[in-house]
Amino acid sequence: MLREDFIQVNHVSFSYGEHKVLDDISFTIKQGEFVALLGHNGCGKSTMAKLFNVLLVPESGEIVVDGLIAKEEDDVYEIRSKVGLVLQNPDNQLVATIVEEDVAFGCENLGVPPQEIRQRVDSALKSVNMYEYRRHAPHKLSGGQKQRVAIAGIIAMQPQCIVLDEPTAMLDPKGRKEVMDTIQYLNKEKNITVILITHYMDEAVQADRVLVMDKGKILTQGTPQEVFSQVDLLKEKSLDVPQATELVYRLNQSGIHTDTLPLTPETCIAQLEELLKAQA
Repeated sequence: MLREDFIQVNHVSFSYGEHKVLDDISFTIKQGEFVALLGHNGCGKSTMAKLFNVLLVPESGEIVVDGLIAKEEDDVYEIRSKVGLVLQNPDNQLVATIVEEDVAFGCENLGVPPQEIRQRVDSALKSVNMYEYRRHAPHKLSGGQKQRVAIAGIIAMQPQCIVLDEPTAMLDPKGRKEVMDTIQYLNKEKNITVILITHYMDEAVQADRVLVMDKGKILTQGTPQEVFSQVDLLKEKSLDVPQATELVYRLNQSGIHTDTLPLTPETCIAQLEELLKAQA
């Protein structure tokens, strides 16, 4: 199905003082797409996230969100209602002493009627499997639960797009899985556009498309298979690839060749089993 461009980044540059972090960068993100944004610290990923949400504005070029230019003062409020931002540390986004009050906070700021807020809060908490915790204190929750509450607060505002800036960086494996399952559900079942900034390659392979940034520019982009097949390019920039990809890449270098590089442990195991059968 052909999807329309939801976000257009057109020749955008941005600097902090004399330090340029984005340098004439251009790309598009389609409505309902799940995009992973990768790159070293300082390459401009988090700056990009703030530009999507108009927390920052480009010094040159423009960002267009659903037809609205993301620097016009008249459009800032509407753009922020379309693009929600989830930060790395959920404690920075939790403001109330009760979970359901925290999830309602954004809706209250939007002026949503109380009866509708109740419906939105319940629906948002159910979508992240946190409804049974609605009357709990956020500070008593696990890291993964806190992050899901933070995501529920964004969902309740009913954005068309959610930008997540390393949302699993402070979580244990269980919490990471909880958050990634939620992200997949929102994208696949609710058709919410997702932009995920991450350092975890196993998260990036779940996306529809991967954009790799380097020194304020797009180094490469494409499907996870297309991007992570460029192992030499990524290694040249000291960037990681999924462990399964790394293993088979090294086997290929040692003379044991495969047709494709796997992205997940499951596909890696299947390929190795095929190799063993072929040699038997």
